[in-house]
Amino acid sequence: MGILSGNPTDEPMHYGEVFSTWSFLMTAQDAIAGYQTKLNHAGDEDLQKLIEESIHQCQQESKQIETLLKDNGIGLPPAPPERPKACVDDIPAGARFQDPEIAAALSAANAAGLVGCSTVIGQCIREDIAMMFSQFHTQKATLGAKLLRLNKEKGWLIPPPLHHSKAKDC
Repeated sequence: MGILSGNPTDEPMHYGEVFSTWSFLMTAQDAIAGYQTKLNHAGDEDLQKLIEESIHQCQQESKQIETLLKDNGIGLPPAPPERPKACVDDIPAGARFQDPEIAAALSAANAAGLVGCSTVIGQCIREDIAMMFSQFHTQKATLGAKLLRLNKEKGWLIPPPLHHSKAKDC
């Protein structure tokens, strides 16, 4: 049997796994606070539901990673405080994020999360950590599809320039 061929939870985490999971946790905690703020600014009910889903997803990811880090004797990053709920009408129009801006930011953050999950998966030697991030990746891909559909349905999607082939039939 090899050096790392037993129960993965009994194996030590290597430095890359430690740094990546710790960094991912810090990013998820920051995202929760940011999403809570954006939820206060959102007026569209469908967008609000996807923001709430994003918050819940980040909270679930955070719990799992916190458990992993604690079980491996690794200190946790500081988490920002929860944001209080506010009425969208109390936010001045010039200071308020608009729904299309919120949807675009949510989509971009979700896409970055997909890349982050893929990075952790690729550097893992512990199967349990790789599987955890595979689960996160799948959830983010599903959320990304919902965000894309919302952006298209609401007319918020701004596509890049479209390429039309100039090749002629021979």
